Order: sequence, then structure tokens, then C-alpha cells
Amino acid sequence: MTEKLNSMRLLEQQKIKFTLREFPDTIHSADGVADHFGLPHNLVYKTLVVLPPQGKPMLIMVAGSRELDLKKVAKATGHKKVQMASKKEAESLTGLQTGGISALALLHKNFTVYIDQPALEMDRILVSAGKRGVNLELPVQDLMRVTKAKAVEVT
Repeated sequence: MTEKLNSMRLLEQQKIKFTLREFPDTIHSADGVADHFGLPHNLVYKTLVVLPPQGKPMLIMVAGSRELDLKKVAKATGHKKVQMASKKEAESLTGLQTGGISALALLHKNFTVYIDQPALEMDRILVSAGKRGVNLELPVQDLMRVTKAKAVEVT
């Protein structure tokens, strides 16, 4: 079993029940995680780093099976234009490896967090715990409350 991560401590402090889901850290995609556990792809969410023209980067949680639409992101977040952070930029800005970027692990950085609207149709989803090879399954409403995520239509 993996060592206790800050994301797990946070959820325990908030008395939020979660299920630890460990998988080989060679899997770097949400779809790969879903396949590993035999889950539908729309239950495993990836956290993407998106850059506005100025200001802090945004974290956007999207089902692994869906494609982010940057025009929709810009409109939903009140920007004229946004761009995806490169892998190198995402890792530098978050301090986490891609495949392990987690809004739960980055609360101390005060990023604005968004979650794609279809998540609201789910009871529980899987998100990264802040380390490759470790996901947490938890209720969507609890995830949104803890991360202060706003639901937006971005796919």
C-alpha cells in the first residue's frame, strides 16, 4: 500500500469517505486507469492544467473519455483565449508529475478548479491522489466542496 498522501489526509480531516485505487505507475492516462480497473471511461477523471492569458493557471477535471474544448473553457471562465499547459509547464507549475496531477493535492496553491458538467450526473468518480499510480474514488459533491470546483461545460 502507498504511503498516506496529503490528499488522503485532507479527505480524512474532512470526514469524507474515499476508496484508494492503486495501479501500476506506468499507466499515465485516465482511460488506462479505467481499463485497468474494468471501469467505464467516464468514471475516471484527469486533471488538466490550462493557462489563461494572465493570472494563475486553472485546473480542469474532465473524464478521461472526453476531449477538452479550449473555446468552451475560455467562454466558461471569462477569458478571450486559453491554452493547455505543456507537460513540462504543468509539472513545473504544480510540482506533480503528469498522470498524478490532482486538485486535492494542490489546494495549498489556490488554483481555480473547474469540473466538467457531466460529472454532476455521477455519484462517485476517480481522481488522482497527487501521485502516479494512486487514484481516489469519492463522491462528486464532496470533491467539488473540498476543491471549491465550479461545474462548467468544457467538452
